[in-house]
Amino acid sequence: MLYLPQEEGQGMVEYALVLVMVAMVVIAILMLLGPEIGNVFSRVTSALYNIPG
Repeated sequence: MLYLPQEEGQGMVEYALVLVMVAMVVIAILMLLGPEIGNVFSRVTSALYNIPG
C-alpha cells in the first residue's frame, strides 16, 4: 500500500483521443454535407429577401 499507481495522465490522453476522433467525424460530415447546407442557407436568405411587402 505504499505505492498507488497514478492513472490521471492516461485518462486525459483517452479523453483527448476521443475528442480528436469526434472532431474528425464532424469535419468529415461537414465536408460531405457542406455544399448542401450552403444551398439551404442560400435558399432561405433569398426567400427572406423576396418576401412581398
